[in-house]
Amino acid sequence: MFSKTLARNLTAKVSSAQRNYKVAVLGAAGGIGQPLSLLLKLDPKVTELNLFDVVRTPGVAADLSHIPSRATVKGFVGSEQLEQALKGMDVVVIPAGVPRKPGMTRDDLFNVNASIVKELAEASAKACPNAMFLIISNPVNSTVPIFAQILKKNGVYNPKRLFGVTTLDISRANTFIGAYPGMAGTNVPVIGGHAGTTILPLLSQVPGNKVFEADIPALTHRIQFGGDEVVQAKEGTGSATLSMAYAGHAFATRLMSAMNGEQNVVECAFVENNLTESPFFSTPVRLGKNGVEEVLPFGKLSAFEQETFNKMLPDLKAQVKKGMDFVK
Repeated sequence: MFSKTLARNLTAKVSSAQRNYKVAVLGAAGGIGQPLSLLLKLDPKVTELNLFDVVRTPGVAADLSHIPSRATVKGFVGSEQLEQALKGMDVVVIPAGVPRKPGMTRDDLFNVNASIVKELAEASAKACPNAMFLIISNPVNSTVPIFAQILKKNGVYNPKRLFGVTTLDISRANTFIGAYPGMAGTNVPVIGGHAGTTILPLLSQVPGNKVFEADIPALTHRIQFGGDEVVQAKEGTGSATLSMAYAGHAFATRLMSAMNGEQNVVECAFVENNLTESPFFSTPVRLGKNGVEEVLPFGKLSAFEQETFNKMLPDLKAQVKKGMDFVK
């Protein structure tokens, strides 16, 4: 009786007109992949959940399959099963890769993770070229361009369907600002990239920002390097996995809502656009049935933000170019 009641509760909000989505998680057995897969298993918009990794995915899939929600779960393991895991998927979320360790920058991860993302992109181009691709694998500033270049080489690239997930930067900004009196529930736009100083929270655009105005430089630095807090606190045992899983699901479920017809869904994401000199840039985008419906301007910057922007843009361009050059 309890299981039936729980299952009904999990699906109670699902409209009979709502489309069902097939979602794949690549890197599902990892520190981000497992909690991300759990959240997607519980999402009423997901009816098929394919989990892929090079090890342990059958066990993860079996574990999740005991949860009474709408999604059926299948586990795929090893490169020979990769295309099978991707076939027919609507949304592909990719946290695969090596996590950061103490002292490592996102750029340090490039050589290993670039090769992983390249392989996943090749398989995606063949098995589900029309899917929405959500890239979490670091360094996002370089892995998203890698994925784009591979899709281009295969003649299936659609810039509206490729996203670098930067939602964790927004989550951190909202959390840190929300600790100030009267600022709970704040939504901070965060633009630029997803690595250190390329992350630019637009704190000047937050209503009521007078309460933290004097702290803006320190807050900006903390948001930019919030991942370091977690790496150091875990004492070499991992990086930001749980919060990244939350952020990955948060973006995925918002995207699926927009794909399902919900109006005015706006999220920041690292996408191809011409707002700046960088071919890829994180900015607010309006989401819809086809992915990016509209790239939105990020608005007026304060003097401090403009100075930060001017300093970070060359680094962001270089990181994007590094990804493109890797494929070349």
